[in-house]
Amino acid sequence: MAPPKDASLNPLARELNGQLEEAAPEILAMLSALGRRLYFPKGILSQSAEAKAKGHRFNATIGIATEGGEAMHLPSVHRYLHEVAPNDAYTYASGGGRAELRERWKEKQVAENPSLRDKSFGLPIVTSALTHGLSLVGDLFVDPGDRILLPDKLWGNYRLAYEVRLGAEIVTFPFYSGAGFDTAGFATALAREAEERDKLIVLLNFPNNPTGYMPTEAEGQAIQEALIAQARKGTKLVVVLDDAYFGLFYHLDGPSMTESLFGRLTGVEPNLLAVRLDGATKELFVWGLRCGFLTFGPGRGETAERACAVLDAKTRGAVRGAISNSPMLSQTLVEKALTSSSIDEERKQKAEVLRARAELVHQTANAPRFRESWEVYPFNSGYFMCLAVKGVDAEPLRVHLLDAHGTGLIATGKSDLRIAFSCLEQNEIEPLFEVIHQAIQELRES
Repeated sequence: MAPPKDASLNPLARELNGQLEEAAPEILAMLSALGRRLYFPKGILSQSAEAKAKGHRFNATIGIATEGGEAMHLPSVHRYLHEVAPNDAYTYASGGGRAELRERWKEKQVAENPSLRDKSFGLPIVTSALTHGLSLVGDLFVDPGDRILLPDKLWGNYRLAYEVRLGAEIVTFPFYSGAGFDTAGFATALAREAEERDKLIVLLNFPNNPTGYMPTEAEGQAIQEALIAQARKGTKLVVVLDDAYFGLFYHLDGPSMTESLFGRLTGVEPNLLAVRLDGATKELFVWGLRCGFLTFGPGRGETAERACAVLDAKTRGAVRGAISNSPMLSQTLVEKALTSSSIDEERKQKAEVLRARAELVHQTANAPRFRESWEVYPFNSGYFMCLAVKGVDAEPLRVHLLDAHGTGLIATGKSDLRIAFSCLEQNEIEPLFEVIHQAIQELRES
């Protein structure tokens, strides 16, 4: 059932909600109270856009300083930007991001995810990296008391984003069953948490942080089938896919999926809205540029374009009201990189470096001599792997490693220790695990 119309809403928000009610009433019902209130304002921005198109004589609308027909700038800054024009570095980007960058990222998504071919989904919206994308998802879809289903191996920032900031409730299910993802546990938890709820938010992060695990094809199929089956029972599902480490697949212990679940969940069921968060940050190795993307995949293919237009406007309103826009220079650099003829080969080379590290980590961590100290959680992708340490708690071990051995790792639970092999050179890998083993023995003896 769609939420009641609210006469107190801004007319632009009411208009957008009306359009969404016609195109995809299920998505309207998924929106949070803030999501229903959001709109992209007409005013300075729209008037400036009109002036840019038609103000050929004078244009005194832009809130920047210009000189000689380009953005005013300081030589002491611009001397570091040899191939970037001032207008591509210092001006404001639009709320949704540079138009060409958005188109190119969509082309990249389709090329890398065959399931998206011939499907209707939104133009990616530029975000200030993935954490900003998570925040925008919260603005649009999360109310206090809403329930968010996640695996129990999760990135801690989800709690800040949704529990602390928005008052939602995160519930978890066991990530692993044996050597792989617990698909049966996921389906059971999904059915349980959907009971007596009209809406449920599901957040899946593959390749996973902290475990470094990407599901197999069979596991991906089982996840997809469970979500579609629950949506067909009437639950409105907002399925958020955090694909931050997409593309870094190493196929340790067998092949994994090599595409996002986003394509397999888009356009399949009206009660299921897929939302993808990905970005240049990890995929192009430009973490500090903070350039991410948010993409909507509605369940009704025939009206997806109209639904995405509404969601795009509401998201741009949320961006406008929080950070105004994402940095122009970052977007320019990413757009230029995507047009480079060598970028695919460059990415492949870096991925192979990480693959070699992952393979050596896998071999070393699973060595028989370490079995008394830990179990290795299955991993096959991304930046990370985790150990379940034996006989000691992870937090005292972390502190001991730091204090006694000058070694920094992350404790993610009572027994779990996360290792970022992405920042280890090949010759550092075996000595690291020897140090962890030694530290465990020292703590046991003490």
